[in-house]
Amino acid sequence: MTNDRRIYLSPPHIGEAEQRYVAEAFATNWIAPLGPNVDEFERELASKVASPGALALSSGTAALHLALRVAGIGKGDTVFVSSLTFVASVNPILYEGAEPVFIDADFETWNMSPKALEQALLTTRKEGRLPKAVIVVSLYGQSADMDPIIELCERFGVLVIEDAAESLGATYKGKASGTLGSYGVYSFNGNKIITTSGGGMLVSNNLEALAKVRYWATQSRDPALHYEHSEIGYNYRMSNLLAGIGRGQLEVLENRVAARRAVYDRYEQAFSHLDGISFMPEADYGTSTRWLTALTINPRMTGITATELVRTLAAENIEARPVWKPMHLQPLLRKYDYFPASSQYSVSDQLFAQGICLPSGSSLSIQDQERVVAIIAHQIESRRKTHESA
Repeated sequence: MTNDRRIYLSPPHIGEAEQRYVAEAFATNWIAPLGPNVDEFERELASKVASPGALALSSGTAALHLALRVAGIGKGDTVFVSSLTFVASVNPILYEGAEPVFIDADFETWNMSPKALEQALLTTRKEGRLPKAVIVVSLYGQSADMDPIIELCERFGVLVIEDAAESLGATYKGKASGTLGSYGVYSFNGNKIITTSGGGMLVSNNLEALAKVRYWATQSRDPALHYEHSEIGYNYRMSNLLAGIGRGQLEVLENRVAARRAVYDRYEQAFSHLDGISFMPEADYGTSTRWLTALTINPRMTGITATELVRTLAAENIEARPVWKPMHLQPLLRKYDYFPASSQYSVSDQLFAQGICLPSGSSLSIQDQERVVAIIAHQIESRRKTHESA
């Protein structure tokens, strides 16, 4: 019999501080799109990640879009981007009329493969179509291996943008994920490690560029008494109410990271001894937030596929997801070039075929997690017995 209580993959986790900041906005009548919470949220997040500047926007997608625009990306340009990601990493490239080229992951980090990136840069230089930028996505709470990626991009004269939508709170060699490239993007969507319901942040050392983005994001309103507009603009600023939620969430970021890592540890303890289950590795160059606990399931060894397990959990009112379907396999994007990590195989394809993300919320109770573990363990054990008796 299906349990009535739904277990979600990564639900919002709201505390008391968020309510206080939002109540202050109501009490002072700062319900307008901008206000003190926005200013403070930008300042507090910039301080948290040690970035000179931060700009609060309506979504991570909006932040990535304007990062590309301020970097001069336009029609006919090429932008390299991780293939193993969500489509929001790619759509802003298309918004600007540029062409994406997809780069494979590696098994060590599940993030962009420096080897595949180097091959792509060498090939496109030979063809006279080097990219203007590389968007490096840091997946499931872990920073990509940024040093070799940045070294390659500097050698070829290519700008680096970090899509750290999933990795706020992660570190790379002591630095915050999202602060190593020319621009970094965070997301505060409802399923992220901290949320503003919907929202994003653009961070950069380039304060002049951030000022330009701020201008574009507020409908490119010129400094005049009347409404004057000299450039195309966007309605991309974060609201003062949502920024209040973000301020409260930011106060407990470290707690949320610790809670999700504890969730991962319990899964790892429960399943690491089982043949055919491999968890997303944590690279030794930094700390992952374990935003989502992601693992692969070898169907030959476990008797069950990742897809079957997702469906089995769904039947028990538990939300799990496959890992991201690679962008080079998406119907919208199949016409664009893809550089795999090896001529023999594609890492992104293999991770998609066998990968699954388990419920990982920072508010996930031990009781609910034990329910997830018990169902998975039962499925694998029963499949194994069936296979042995066949």
